[in-house]
Amino acid sequence: MTSPKTTRRDFVKQSGLIAGGMLAAPALANAGTFFHTSVNDTIKVAVIGCGGRGTGAAMQALVAKPNVQLVAMADAFRDRVDDCYKALMSDDLSDWSGVKGNVKDKVKVTEETKFVGFDAYKKAIPLADVVILAAPPGFRPAHFEEAVRLGKHVFMEKPLATDPAGVKQILDAALIAKQKKLNVVVGLQRHYQSSYRELYKRLQDGMVGDIVSAQAWWNGDGVWVNPRKPGQTEMEYQMRNWYYFNWLCGDHIVEQHIHNLDVVNWFKGAYPVKAQGMGGREVRKGKDFGEIFDHHYVEFHYADGSIMNSQCRHIKGTMSKVDEFIMGTKGNIYCGQARITDRTGKELFAFDRKKENNPYQAEHDELFDAITKGQYKFEDAENGAKSTLTAIMGRMATYSGQVIEWDKTLNSGISIMPTVYDWNAKPPVLPDANGEYPAAVPGITKFFA
Repeated sequence: MTSPKTTRRDFVKQSGLIAGGMLAAPALANAGTFFHTSVNDTIKVAVIGCGGRGTGAAMQALVAKPNVQLVAMADAFRDRVDDCYKALMSDDLSDWSGVKGNVKDKVKVTEETKFVGFDAYKKAIPLADVVILAAPPGFRPAHFEEAVRLGKHVFMEKPLATDPAGVKQILDAALIAKQKKLNVVVGLQRHYQSSYRELYKRLQDGMVGDIVSAQAWWNGDGVWVNPRKPGQTEMEYQMRNWYYFNWLCGDHIVEQHIHNLDVVNWFKGAYPVKAQGMGGREVRKGKDFGEIFDHHYVEFHYADGSIMNSQCRHIKGTMSKVDEFIMGTKGNIYCGQARITDRTGKELFAFDRKKENNPYQAEHDELFDAITKGQYKFEDAENGAKSTLTAIMGRMATYSGQVIEWDKTLNSGISIMPTVYDWNAKPPVLPDANGEYPAAVPGITKFFA
């Protein structure tokens, strides 16, 4: 996926700050068990999913501490492994993650530790102490479950699943990760961003009062399209064009808008109990765009009666906005502006932008710092799973036009994943004779009786 690469690069240029954390520190000898030995010990990392996000995350992990080494790579496609390896071996990484210089001396991957195929993750994970999970979201539950089973610390990208069954699988594995004291960080990076942390702190101190409503936006032009190539099986085509198929991506409300939904959940300290909304395919339709919608509007209801109104859109030429607004009984939080006002508009707090950090780097700095110090600090998986379910509820609400309830959804067991993973196997959704994919129709599509 190319857009995360651009986002990271632009963020670093705007902030002008590179989070470092380049302190020598001891590492763990075995995942899940910590030993302080010497600064020459290494923390071995494997990256699962070698696209743009996996490549950027690997770079950020390698600069988090001097004793971090990349020892294994895994992806369904060989060319993605090769492209990732080439990028990591570059002399200049500034175009990817703002890192000055290079990390190639820390890349210890050999031909024998480059793994390709649907089961490549099972070969790479055992070689590492920490795993980076950045394959398309549909694979996240299986990859996380395997990492936890083998006692590995984890950085994994959002979202954490594309269906309720996958969320349940993540939650079950998260419980085991807690028992094993495995640090798990999820790429909902606003939790690691200085401005958001300062806003949250003042919310907790009572500056805003009780939250009564919220607005969340992810509106933009959309992302890449990878056209079908001659000779591709249907499985390979969908894997290459993964953003447009729900079993792989979850729709853009899940893949991107989760960031904004998660901020509201975080500040609320709660998750919605039900959702209803509307959406469709107004502009982005046709065989190149799979089955997903190009716009969603969802009304999320929390148990205390407060409401979050959420909108996300992928339509060129329309208003672009990625932000959150939170209204309290005493004041309002303007997240994108990093400021708080009272109900009359008088400013109560404004974050000093000169103190902003690079949250994409901070995620890795804090994770690896905890590991080297033998600390168990991060349990992001449960929140990541529940914010993922929030987004999935939103998709189900817009697809069906019905009210979707939290408990019923979580316990539904609904799975949209394939039963067989093979290049010649049939994916869950197939095109018709004209190459068009079936899409949900509100009022007709149903998830519950």
